[in-house]
Amino acid sequence: MPEWPATLDVAALLTGGWRPTPFRQFILKIHSRCDLACAYCYVYEHADQSWRDQPRRMTPDTVKLAASRIAEHVETHGLASVEIVLHGGEPLLAGPEWTGDLVRTLRAEIPARVEVVTQTNGTLLDDRFLDLFAELDVGVGVSLDGTAEAHDRWRRTPDGRGSHARVAAALERLASPRYRMVFRGLLCAADPANDPIETYRALLAFAPPTIDFLLPHATWAAPPVRTTATPYADWLIAIFDEWYRTRPAGVRLFDEILLLLLGGASTTEQVGLSPAAMVVVETDGQLELSDILKVAYPGAPSTGLHLQHDSFDDALRLPGVAARQIGELALAGQCAACPVRKVCGGGHYAHRYRPGSGFRNPSVYCPDLLRLITHIGDVVRADVGAAAADLALTDHKEAR
Repeated sequence: MPEWPATLDVAALLTGGWRPTPFRQFILKIHSRCDLACAYCYVYEHADQSWRDQPRRMTPDTVKLAASRIAEHVETHGLASVEIVLHGGEPLLAGPEWTGDLVRTLRAEIPARVEVVTQTNGTLLDDRFLDLFAELDVGVGVSLDGTAEAHDRWRRTPDGRGSHARVAAALERLASPRYRMVFRGLLCAADPANDPIETYRALLAFAPPTIDFLLPHATWAAPPVRTTATPYADWLIAIFDEWYRTRPAGVRLFDEILLLLLGGASTTEQVGLSPAAMVVVETDGQLELSDILKVAYPGAPSTGLHLQHDSFDDALRLPGVAARQIGELALAGQCAACPVRKVCGGGHYAHRYRPGSGFRNPSVYCPDLLRLITHIGDVVRADVGAAAADLALTDHKEAR
């Protein structure tokens, strides 16, 4: 029996007035291999192993075709800007000369402002790449899991050596005045086995503009390890409480939750109900849904579409895309009655997967999200109450 969202009637949604949100973020898998063997990697270590069938590097013809298709989408929807993420595998394995040619091709072909960023493990981030990225204004995000001990527990080379020393050296260059203008931030996997404050301070040591804490990618079929009822919330709350008063750097998850609590809209799939407006182009030109769906089952991100004969508008009409754009209509029944549903948004779409019912379930991190959001909400309400009381006292004194 088909799992949700295969049963989602997109035609009925369109008849009822729903309209898809155009893609504004295009993730290009420019290299399908990696020089690390991270134990938790969702590309190489989980259910979907389709990377094995991909060419190592995107060809120049595929790059040109991707640029043409993105340009077509921009013109169809009148988009003023798009973001292109150079991803992998490890994107820097493509080499600086090839990467420079790719960025120039994209900007020459796409009739909109093109912001290009790359997400890298940092091991190959040398001055050649940094000079190129500074010249072409390509933003750089780096994965770092905190202290050397924490980072090297998971993020190792295929022969078992840790990668922290090389990444730290790269980050020192990236954070220097010469290159800091392209530094976009650090990505860190939340791990309750590590001390949260040590992890947070180790990240701050590189003065990142933002920090993005990610819950490890898991599903109901392969749930996260739990030693307490809410280990991930407890870990994140410890960091939030230290971060909140001074905020020396943006923390994306916390900033998003605060924005949602104050009535704003989310800009990430981790939380909130905003339509997901991203699509993946694989190394061979196949169009895919979020690559994080690889944690669910083999073929989960597949669309059956290809740049050669399909447009990005063809992808907008797929149930798997619509499911990530229809907000509360995609939530499970349990979520509909939850007081934090508009902030949580059901959690990351990939984390909702359960064999048999598909993606219409609460997040496998539901208890953690409820506790984290409730805690942050309590802190905000206490602050707002204190501010209101101070204002009332000031008004009273002035009236006298």
